This record gives sequence, C-alpha cells and structure tokens, in this order.
Amino acid sequence: MSTFDIVVIGAGISGATLAERYAALGKKVLVLEKRDHIGGNCYDYYDEAGILVSRYGAHLFHTNYEDVWRYVNRFSNWYPHVHRVLARVDGLLVPIPVNIVTVNRIFKLNIQCEEAMQAFLDRVQVKNPAPQNGEEAALARVGQVLYEKMFKHYTKKQWDKYPHELDASVLQRIPVRSNFDDRYFEDTYQALPLNGYTRLFAAMLDHPNITVRLNTDYFEAKETPEVRGCHKLFYAGPIDRFFDYRFSLERKLQWRSIRFEWQTLDQEYFQENSVVNYPDPQDGTFTRIVEYKHFTGRKNPKTTISREYTTDEGDPYYPVPNPQNEAICQRYREEADKLANIYFVGRLANYKYFNMDQAFKNALDLFTRLEGPAAAEISEPSAA
Repeated sequence: MSTFDIVVIGAGISGATLAERYAALGKKVLVLEKRDHIGGNCYDYYDEAGILVSRYGAHLFHTNYEDVWRYVNRFSNWYPHVHRVLARVDGLLVPIPVNIVTVNRIFKLNIQCEEAMQAFLDRVQVKNPAPQNGEEAALARVGQVLYEKMFKHYTKKQWDKYPHELDASVLQRIPVRSNFDDRYFEDTYQALPLNGYTRLFAAMLDHPNITVRLNTDYFEAKETPEVRGCHKLFYAGPIDRFFDYRFSLERKLQWRSIRFEWQTLDQEYFQENSVVNYPDPQDGTFTRIVEYKHFTGRKNPKTTISREYTTDEGDPYYPVPNPQNEAICQRYREEADKLANIYFVGRLANYKYFNMDQAFKNALDLFTRLEGPAAAEISEPSAA
C-alpha cells in the first residue's frame, strides 16, 4: 500500500501545479524529478557574475487567462516586463513582430499610419486562405521579401527544416502589426517573478503534504509500492517514452533541442535588447543571442550572454509538427486514453508547444475536470 495518494512525474510547470493543488486538498503527493533541480525548463540561478540566468533559455510570462494570473500570484510577487525582440537584417536591427518600423527600415520607406501599412501588406502578401505548409503561411503573413530575409533561414536554423517542410501552424504564429507596436506579446498580463522562477516553484512545492525526490527516474521507480499503489499518477514526460516507443521503432517522435554557448563579458552590456535574432545564415548558425541583465535591470559591471543553437540532440524542447509525427502521436494518445488513473499533462506528454501560461492552464483545467470546480477554489496562500 502506497503512503502517497498522488504521484507526479516531473517538477516543472505541470507537475508543480498538480502537486500543489492536490496537496492543498489534503492529499499526500510524491513528485519524482529526473533532473537535479525543480522548475523544469524554467529553472534559473545566479551565475558566478551574480547575474540571474536561465539554464534552458529565457522564459517570458504573459497571459490573458485571469485564473492563471491569479494562481501564479499566490506564489510570488511579480514586476511588469514587456518583452521586445529585435532581428538583425541587412546589418540593421529591426523589430519583431513585423511592424511599421520594420518595413520602413528594410524597404527604406516612410510609412506613418496604419492605413498605409495595411496597404503595403495587402500588396506584398500572397493571399492564401488555407495554407498547406509553413512557407505558404509565412507568405500569406508577410510576403516574399520579408519571408526570405526574416523567416525562411531562421526557420531552417530553428527546425533544420525549411518552412515548406513544416506544418502551416509553425509560421502562422508570426506576429504582424499594422502600427508601431513593437511588443512581442499583446497579452493583458506581462511580468516576471520578482525573485526568479526557481523561487516561484519552490514556493509551490513548499507544502507538508509534498515530497520531492530529485535525480529520480520514474522508469526506474515505477515498480516500487509507493508508485504502484497511488490513487492517481500524473505524467509530464515524453509520451512515447512512457509507452517504451512501441509505435516509434522505425521513427521516434521528433524533437528539437537547444545547445547554449555561455559567455560572461567584462562590460556593462553587450547588445541593446534582451533578445536579438539572427535570421541571416551568414551571421552564424545560432538563432539568437540573449542578454539576461535586460530582464532584471540590476546593476552589474559584467554581463552574461548566451548564443542558442538548435539541434536534434539533447533535452526535448520543441515538437516538430508535421503529419508523420502527428500520426504517431495520435496512436500514443489512443493508448493513453485506455489507462485508468494515469493522466498525461504538459508539453512533453501532449507533444504540443505550450507557452508558460498554457502549461499552467492545462494543469489547472485537468485538476478542475478531475476534482470539480469546488476543489479549484481551495485555499489560496499568500505571495512568497
């Protein structure tokens, strides 16, 4: 007989949320985490220069979900942060999303109003109400020139596939504005946790009903009595790994990972923005440079940057959306639906890219579906 009611596999967004919710219900919860830390890919820490950096790349919280915003505010104070991204194109730094400034700099125009910008887009966009792949989707959004300069080769760096080899949904995410708005996100709430994400997750998991075991692989512990005897198990790992790749013997589900090249410099700042994308292959094979000091604004005579290179090797970050992967994943989903009291949650288990708020929402909605709306209103701890 297990001493735990709930077993959660993974201490990232999904796992921590479900662990906290069930612990607040009075359930005894065991969290198994393969890595040596909590927080999943959101894990951050202070490096030797005293700069808060994210081991797995920058994470920017933004949401329109009122319930998600209320929930995360239970565990941390937050400070406003509006994320902006620049791209190096033809030796110039231009805003992403594509907006009036982007078009004026690249095409040497002097557009000053939304009507003129919309007229420009109407001229260059390749109209297509039902794009069949990423290239068609991008052309429908920004036209041929911007597609070539900003998205075609960046997509190749990111996915090791050109846009025409990817599902249309990948490039349909390209943000385009007909005004001067250079915010990367338009969500109502855009903020960062005051003390970093690791402290946020530590507050979520700081409950007498929660036991966290790091450096513990579920697949080595799944036959133990405390795991086998639990009432519910929530799995936030790769779905094909759970089923021992039974439908992937010839071709496993594809993921893209990221390799980080870290550098601490004896200068106050390296670049004028937190994130600069490099879509031109002549600038190198890295996709972007992130400078972490921009996120916190804390004074420091040094700065830390990371160059990001996407790769097929390493931790899974991005599912590769195409018909072949979707067909394989659907077979796993059908198998998952047959299991009693085992639930698949989060980005890896759903084989879907989630923004942070979507991952919180996915876990909260699953909890509500299983335990009812009344359970979702249980005690609200104060911010840490």
